[in-house]
Amino acid sequence: MTDTPDYMPPKVWIWNKPSGGRFENINRPTAGPTHEKELPVGRHPLQVYSQGTPNGVKVTVMLEELLALGHGEAEYDAWLIRIGNGDQFGSGFVAVNPNSKIPALVDRSGPTPIRVFESGAILMYLAEKFGEFLPTPPGARAECLSWLFWQMGSAPYLGGGFGHFYAYAPTKIEYAIDRYAMEAKRQLDVLDRRLAESRYVAGNDYTIADIAIWPWYGGLAKGWLYGAGEFLSVQEYKNVQRWADLIYDRPAVKRGRMVNRTSGEPSSQLHERHDAADFDTKTQDKLAAD
Repeated sequence: MTDTPDYMPPKVWIWNKPSGGRFENINRPTAGPTHEKELPVGRHPLQVYSQGTPNGVKVTVMLEELLALGHGEAEYDAWLIRIGNGDQFGSGFVAVNPNSKIPALVDRSGPTPIRVFESGAILMYLAEKFGEFLPTPPGARAECLSWLFWQMGSAPYLGGGFGHFYAYAPTKIEYAIDRYAMEAKRQLDVLDRRLAESRYVAGNDYTIADIAIWPWYGGLAKGWLYGAGEFLSVQEYKNVQRWADLIYDRPAVKRGRMVNRTSGEPSSQLHERHDAADFDTKTQDKLAAD
């Protein structure tokens, strides 16, 4: 990797060396599968293929919230896709998500399976399928979807931008960290100002906007994401802190955050979820190693 003030990009970029960093073993400039591997299918209508990153947590929280409201048809199997091992490039996963990113959902409740990929699309699909967490009045719906898409557009600057250069890049580049730290704090300020006037992000009601935003910005505010809480002075954002605690107090959020989780205390990890009882009987401190 070249990082000098006089570096000039070549006329044509060619992939001829490892990119460096934590994920260099899975980074490549082409799409498509790298190996043949079919996806498992469980007994429930909804099949989730994911890992407990912020984007994955959105979907499992949504499903746990639906179950908490009594929607039995929201029962699901959650299969662990280890992105560090390249599971997302298996042929079965690529067939569900051509973009090879978690999470992915297959709805097998009807005569023909329906694939849904991209976390925001999955939240919308489930909200419309079950009639929950997405307002129906036009103004309230527009507000909710605006904040949902704010998250989808903003998070790459937080994850692939700030998170990568602050936590994962092989070298610390001052310009890159400063640039993305500034943007991360600007986004926190946007959210803090909104939450100064509203209990939840889209208004007085809890919606898919909160479910989408909380794993990223709530995690950042609580110091879970990249260990960057002190660096970004997240305690300054009092309204975000209030909202982050409000969301985390929900039992369904606590359960959803455990699913497909592979880091943290063993008792907080439920690598796969196939039944509600798994939260009591199959957390990783009670299982042999995978």
